[in-house]
Amino acid sequence: MTENENLNSEEVVKTASAQTIGTDDEVWIKLSDVKNEKTYSDEKREEFEKLYSDTLSQITEDQVVSGRVVAIGGKEVTVDIGFKAEGVVPLEEFETKDGVKVGDEISVLIVSLEDRSGQLILSKKKADFMRHWDEIVKASETNETVVGRCIRRIKGGIVVDLGGVDAFLPGSQIDVKPIRDFDIFIGQNMEFKIAKVNEGRRNIVVTHRALIEEGLKGKRQDTLAKIEKGTVVKGTVKNITDFGAFIDLGGVDGLLHITDLSWGRINHPSEVVKLDQEIDVMITDFDENKGRISLSLKLLDAQPWENLGDRFHINDIVKGKVVSITDYGAFIELQKGIEGLIHISEMSWSQHIKHPSKVLSVGQEIEAVILSIEPSDRKISLGLKQIEPDPWDNLEEKFAIGSRHKGIVRNLTNFGAFVELDEGIDGLIHISDLSWTKKVRHPGEIVKKGQEVEVIILAINRDERRIALGHKQIDENPWDSLENQFAKGTPVEGKIVRIIDKGVIVEVLEGVEGFVPNSHLTESNKVKEGIVLELEVLEFNKEEKKIVFSQTQLVKKMEAKMVEEHKKKEETQE
Repeated sequence: MTENENLNSEEVVKTASAQTIGTDDEVWIKLSDVKNEKTYSDEKREEFEKLYSDTLSQITEDQVVSGRVVAIGGKEVTVDIGFKAEGVVPLEEFETKDGVKVGDEISVLIVSLEDRSGQLILSKKKADFMRHWDEIVKASETNETVVGRCIRRIKGGIVVDLGGVDAFLPGSQIDVKPIRDFDIFIGQNMEFKIAKVNEGRRNIVVTHRALIEEGLKGKRQDTLAKIEKGTVVKGTVKNITDFGAFIDLGGVDGLLHITDLSWGRINHPSEVVKLDQEIDVMITDFDENKGRISLSLKLLDAQPWENLGDRFHINDIVKGKVVSITDYGAFIELQKGIEGLIHISEMSWSQHIKHPSKVLSVGQEIEAVILSIEPSDRKISLGLKQIEPDPWDNLEEKFAIGSRHKGIVRNLTNFGAFVELDEGIDGLIHISDLSWTKKVRHPGEIVKKGQEVEVIILAINRDERRIALGHKQIDENPWDSLENQFAKGTPVEGKIVRIIDKGVIVEVLEGVEGFVPNSHLTESNKVKEGIVLELEVLEFNKEEKKIVFSQTQLVKKMEAKMVEEHKKKEETQE
């Protein structure tokens, strides 16, 4: 205040008296007769300045004070708190712009006495928080109910506004039953109990579920008093899990296990019941100590295996759905709770099935024939192949012994080749029946997989479902004519086609092979495939289809002949 500055006669200066500083009393001094500052003596002026300065010293940062709204701008609200300068509050801290007007008395928190621009910064939101925080802590201590507004959804729950203080409402604490859509609560005002207060972190957790549970206590007692094994009660599906469904019976929950949902096979409880569905259930067990209630839905229907003989008979053709496949067969649901087994051996008359999944798939609708019924063991045996006639019943009519046919080589083994003669009808060419003359080590030397070959039906074993086939029998047995051609002592030429431990295999005619033992080779350590040897028939066995040759014996004969010829030549010269 300067010496040239005038005071209005009606101006009032609000100050605290020396006797009441620090109290709520205030003194108003009217300066109606004062014309200018010089009216006061220097001592008086110093006294008033000291009083004014002492009053200001009581205002500190982080303090909540009362103030009066003096102006409302586009972004800020100006508030007079009796300080040397007016402070500002961000307009966004008010719920709406219309919610504040000039002259309103509000509580604010002093954020900063002077920011960089010399402005006094205030906060209504923080003042509200401080005021409501104390109320919430008290409500927590006294277990009082508070009212809040659900303002937004976050992971795991909802943020609740408790009059300027944000609290967390976990999803599990909204209701006694699981909530699937949190969004329906946004914007609603609800009552809560304070579940947890962390004053250090300023965190609050609230619960609405506790209020609901308190209201259900009386209802729960009434429900428990009426519970009795074997009674049928109404309930609402509260929650569904992989192992069953929880049913609200009226303040108390019971478990409807997946095995008690249906007489039939189900993969998940949701196939039978839905959330919030009202159903009738039977109480099967009640543990008063643990408060556990077991329920059943399937017991409300008749046991499906009762009077089974009235509905199913042996040799009946029945329809069903494949519900399970195992290594040994497939289970077929004929009716709810009634299943039959098609063993893997009953799936095809002729094919060798490695796994039932090669023939059937889960969910497939099929027809089958009832082979046997055992009601006491709850077993029904079914047959799939019996739907079609057994092709082996009249097999000889189409595949007479000695008849010639064409087939496709489907598989090769060390002992022979399997040939498909007709759909589902296979026969075996044994390795010994592939060639009359060749020493076959593996069927792949004569036939290839997928090749069409001619065969002769040699034998049929209906009991074991086997057909013996011959491939070499397509041609005449050459051993009858070979007996004269390879008489003992006959000289021949043979090309080495294979070397074995005991000697070599030689081909003497196309498709005709014989054996030369090591002891009948002149130099067995020098033989190799492709070499042509001069040989002599050592043995011919028509029954065993075997020809043995000798190289050494022929060499000896040739040497003896040469000696004899040389001797005759000398005698002639004499």
